[in-house]
Amino acid sequence: MKEFLFNIITHYGYLGLFLSMALGIVGLPIPDETILAFSGFLVFQKELHLIPAMISAFAGSITGISISFILGRTLGIRILRKLKKWIHNYDSAIKKSHDYLEKYGGWIFIFGYFIPGIRHIVALVAGTTEIKYKKFALFAYIGALIWSSTFILLGFFLGKQWMKALEKIHGHIMLFSIILVALIVVIFLIRKFFWKKKTVEEPVNK
Repeated sequence: MKEFLFNIITHYGYLGLFLSMALGIVGLPIPDETILAFSGFLVFQKELHLIPAMISAFAGSITGISISFILGRTLGIRILRKLKKWIHNYDSAIKKSHDYLEKYGGWIFIFGYFIPGIRHIVALVAGTTEIKYKKFALFAYIGALIWSSTFILLGFFLGKQWMKALEKIHGHIMLFSIILVALIVVIFLIRKFFWKKKTVEEPVNK
């Protein structure tokens, strides 16, 4: 798969990079960071130019993330409504999702690109809530610029060492993701059981 995508970028240049990013963000099994770093390596070899490569990657990323949001707003909401009778406390769950994204969405939309899997689903989830597209786009597009530029510059500055460095980075990202998920689970359990128990006990103590 990687070799095929490398050939696409090599032969079709900026268009290939744009399409790879758009389709990868939507959810196709495309190694996004690898493609970005490889494009940076092509800039290092002077087969591509830095600014057009960064613009192509950014444009592809925001195209993909926008399509995912639209899919969430149309198909996602329809699916959720059909599943409404099977979802416990449907209205409350939707409201909590909306409130959570309103409060923390900016950070999630910006830095979610760097966490495996998150960038592929966060826009779909955002689309199913009442969050406005303008707010989503503001942070998601900033995130796309930071993310795509980071890995292109990584490939450019590291040159022939880009692949080894990327493997190490992926290892650290995966470890960080596992730790983050574990922390989220712990916080959820504390809020669900400890705080709930404390709230129930307080009136009794009075």
